[in-house]
Amino acid sequence: MTAAVLGVIGGSGVYDLPGLEDVREEALSSPWGEPSDALRIGRIGETTIVFLARHGRGHRLSPTGINYRANIDVLKRAGVTDIVSLSACGSFREALPPGLFVLVDQFVDRTHGRAASFFGNGCVAHVSMAHPVGPRLQDRIAAAAKAEDIAVVRGGTYVCMEGPQFSSLAESKAYKAQGFDVIGMTNMPEAKLAREAEITYATIAMVTDFDCWHPGHDAVDVAAVVAVARANADKAARLVARLARDFPATREACPAGSHRALDGAIMTAPAARDPALMAKLDAVAGRVLAG
Repeated sequence: MTAAVLGVIGGSGVYDLPGLEDVREEALSSPWGEPSDALRIGRIGETTIVFLARHGRGHRLSPTGINYRANIDVLKRAGVTDIVSLSACGSFREALPPGLFVLVDQFVDRTHGRAASFFGNGCVAHVSMAHPVGPRLQDRIAAAAKAEDIAVVRGGTYVCMEGPQFSSLAESKAYKAQGFDVIGMTNMPEAKLAREAEITYATIAMVTDFDCWHPGHDAVDVAAVVAVARANADKAARLVARLARDFPATREACPAGSHRALDGAIMTAPAARDPALMAKLDAVAGRVLAG
């Protein structure tokens, strides 16, 4: 039985997690480079929480400048079994206004130039991303939101753009026409890497604006986004605290298979594997490479 450890990745406006007890900081090293910040490890109730500020404290890192591989690797090294991603986003639907939380269940990746996998030449692997969000973890988030009287909408597609600029009007209208629900800059390749690391992943997409397709938001600016993001951060802290208090002590099997995502995924024969890459994969893929 594996102990459940809840990882929380804080996005724009969420640089700490109030309510953590017995907090300590650990600056874990990763063979994939420097993570965004030191981990803040504590507990809420009986649940161990590992918090990481995605952009670093002080918001030092742009969406493109984040080392997503190092972030997921150090969370794995810290024993994290489930990740809740707190992410500011824009909305393409009138029914998803600023201040609302959306529990998305699908992603579309429109980023480019980001390292999107732990695997590659020397150890090729292909994991399923058909259902990138853990349904059981999302169930627990939805239940926590209901208990805290926090409005959430369950289901939706998050399109991840490269940034750091906001969308052009043409892009915004095109994404809306394709039926996407929200837009952000950071959940890809984060969700892909979490799946490769066999960590169950779920996003709380915190709507800050309507993106520029909306006549009232045709000039999205940082000041407006930050104001809503700060208000959202208080609700997010309450939601995570309730989630943690009701979290199971041992890891639950994921109906989407995230807990065993590497079963049968590695294509490269043992004799053909690159020793240097194998060493870097010790945390991420140790379960399947140990033999």
